[in-house]
Amino acid sequence: MWYEESVFYQIYPLGFCGAPFENDGVLTHRIEKVRDWIPHMKKLGINAIYFSPVFESDTHGYNTRDYGLIDRRLGTNEDFKALVEDLHKEGIKVVLDGVFNHVGRGFLGFKDVQEKKWDSPYKDWFHISFDGNSNYNDGFWYEGWEGNYDLVKLNLRNEAVIEHIFDKIKYWVDYFDIDGLRLDVAYCLDRDFLKRLRGFANGLKPDFLLLGELLFGDYNQFVNPEMLHSATNYACYKGLYSSFNCMNMFEIINTLIQQFGPENWSWYRDKHFLSFVDNHDVTRIASNLQNPAHLPLIYTLMFGMPGIPCVYYGSEWGTQARKEEGDPALRASFDAPEWNDLTDHIARLAEIKKNSEALNYGSFRSVLLTNHQCIFERRTDNERILIAINASDQEFTAHFDAGCGMARELITDTDHDFGGGSLLPPYSSQVWKMER
Repeated sequence: MWYEESVFYQIYPLGFCGAPFENDGVLTHRIEKVRDWIPHMKKLGINAIYFSPVFESDTHGYNTRDYGLIDRRLGTNEDFKALVEDLHKEGIKVVLDGVFNHVGRGFLGFKDVQEKKWDSPYKDWFHISFDGNSNYNDGFWYEGWEGNYDLVKLNLRNEAVIEHIFDKIKYWVDYFDIDGLRLDVAYCLDRDFLKRLRGFANGLKPDFLLLGELLFGDYNQFVNPEMLHSATNYACYKGLYSSFNCMNMFEIINTLIQQFGPENWSWYRDKHFLSFVDNHDVTRIASNLQNPAHLPLIYTLMFGMPGIPCVYYGSEWGTQARKEEGDPALRASFDAPEWNDLTDHIARLAEIKKNSEALNYGSFRSVLLTNHQCIFERRTDNERILIAINASDQEFTAHFDAGCGMARELITDTDHDFGGGSLLPPYSSQVWKMER
């Protein structure tokens, strides 16, 4: 599928566009700002974009009011349709956040229950008990997502709820022409609902992507031919930055061996997960890494490992922000994109990845591993790529069986001879394409 050969860019539209946190109901065409960034995305090598919530919500986007309406703080449905058309013209696929586990208190069906209680036709759309009361003194108790009562949990075994969601998804495909969904908190979604969603999505559009937000556990329970195509690789997220901060490359490489290695017990050898070093929910990677010199190296590792690399807007030039500073800091609005050495590096990695059969589909094998260095191989029948990382402040001569004497170093586009071992400069990363 197309996503296996993609480099994703994540935008959190409400923050990116500088919208007010509370929905003020004022129609403002802020989504037009994304169009101004298309040249930047193209230069960066992006060919797919994942938009965090764009639909009408109470505040942050994940408390949906109306699945059929672009948030007024961003613009109109017509605005978004035109934007998707422009993105498609530039060869950029569009994936939207599907928030189906819960809705906001401003959702029409929930407001009807607040007004009519037992007499509301929507009372079974949620998990409600009229024998209790809510934190908001509604006169009834309801289930909120993980105890957050501004996020009203939907009853995904109610046929009317399923029909409502499917009807809106069909509208998103028919009108906006979207290419897939990222399913919020997919680990909470009813599995029978996911199976029905997969069958429904298969009939909407060829190669329509279902990407689930998964944290830990066995991803195979959700990513399989009956449910999701892919998932967020949170199992590798911490290992990526922790390996550099602890100067222990064994942490990430051993995780990758467990997931994608050549052994029969490796968990996910044939799967393609979304790889990331940060997103809208976590500390920016430039703030998470203790040594700024490791910033280009972690992107090389992310682009080189099995998976679908995703860059969070602003992080490509090293923006800093910490989780404890609050969501507005993580979801900032920038006047214009910036470009520096890190952005150049990521753009080069993006082009290498998109044009490499081995990086898109190849096997994974650890070739050399120390606390401070790693070299691993991605390989298909037609191509062999080696990725080398030296996280140390000292140069390192790597001695290993390269299988041949010469290679092309793809980042710098120079020839490389492995005859006497390979010299890895301090704080360096290299991508070698081996000669056949």
